[in-house]
Amino acid sequence: MQSLSEKDIRASFVNCSKGEAKRLAVPRDLATRPWDDLDFLGWRDPAALDRSYLVAERGGELIGVALRFPAQQRTQLHRGMCSLCLTTHPGNGVSLMTARRTGEAGRQGNSVGVYMCTDLACSLYVRGKKTPEPGGRFEESLTVEEQIERTRANLFAFLDKVAA
Repeated sequence: MQSLSEKDIRASFVNCSKGEAKRLAVPRDLATRPWDDLDFLGWRDPAALDRSYLVAERGGELIGVALRFPAQQRTQLHRGMCSLCLTTHPGNGVSLMTARRTGEAGRQGNSVGVYMCTDLACSLYVRGKKTPEPGGRFEESLTVEEQIERTRANLFAFLDKVAA
């Protein structure tokens, strides 16, 4: 993924109003993000613990999605698996993130959900740049490039559901 500006990030959101996009908290550390290792830019809103954001590039266009999740999720006794990168995490390391759908469906309150790494670091886990808790990544016969493609395919399938 290429480096993004705050203006490009705000303009990319498809499931919130322009006013909401203008008010959302964009990360201040954009210059230090590992852009070459990111399939999407994901971050949590430090002022609203139930909000996260995701921006991905697809077909030369940016697609931004505002996500919600329960800030006080109950601690799980089992491991959860991210449905994008297939990393497992204990406790609250995986969260059900919901996104309001675009268009009329979204205005009627319809949303779609996906279980994701709570820290939105899927790209880094797949590439081995960030290490989850022990046992968090299964040994796979797929190459890292194939795992990256699978993660991107899972991400795009979720984005398609948001826009459907």
